[in-house]
Amino acid sequence: MSLSAIAIDDEPDALEIIRILAEKVPFLHLQETFTNAFTGIEYLQKNEIDLLFLDIKMPDITGIELLKSLPSTPMVIFTTAYSQYALDGFEVNALDYLVKPVSFERFLKAAMKAQDYYEVRENNITETASASDYFFIKADNKLVKLFFEDVLFAEALQNYVVIHTKDKKYITYLTFKSVEEYLPVDRFIKTHKSFIIAAEKTESIEGNNIRIGSHDIPISRNLKDEVMEKLLKGKFLKR
Repeated sequence: MSLSAIAIDDEPDALEIIRILAEKVPFLHLQETFTNAFTGIEYLQKNEIDLLFLDIKMPDITGIELLKSLPSTPMVIFTTAYSQYALDGFEVNALDYLVKPVSFERFLKAAMKAQDYYEVRENNITETASASDYFFIKADNKLVKLFFEDVLFAEALQNYVVIHTKDKKYITYLTFKSVEEYLPVDRFIKTHKSFIIAAEKTESIEGNNIRIGSHDIPISRNLKDEVMEKLLKGKFLKR
């Protein structure tokens, strides 16, 4: 299995380092590199790739803005010389971030994370949510089978997703967006940019929080009307 990739960075030296490091990773095929972000966008609009190495701070457009402009996005690993920008990358579900100068050890770890996510997404989830009552994730270096009925909620945590079940929690390298797209919409509700809950597990609602077991799950202001409508529609008794 080979991952196709490109890199976008306004610094030629940084791209050369990415190219040298990528050549050392057997499963990684770096197809192109771009110092011009808009040329890179044009390439992405015409070609499908698996992985994008993307600088966050560029002169004409930031990596965050570039990513948001794409109709569909590949897996993304951000590169930056400024560690304070790393959290911005996680807000758009980046798999990882690399702080320059990038060591091979750190580069390989990020590439392997992308490989793990790709394998789970493409090979290990073999049935759609509508056709099955379970799914697989990779956690603790093994494939774990989870039943939808056991899931309480999913939580985005930096570059991980934590899936909480009635018995334990599982940390996986999946992006929050991929989890949101996979969970059945008739059973799960996004309440916040970092939380998706199992609607039937809701025990109470107080203010801007939903109680599930011992957990208080926040409801964001912009999603509250939608969340309340989905939770209460046809199930709220009035006088």
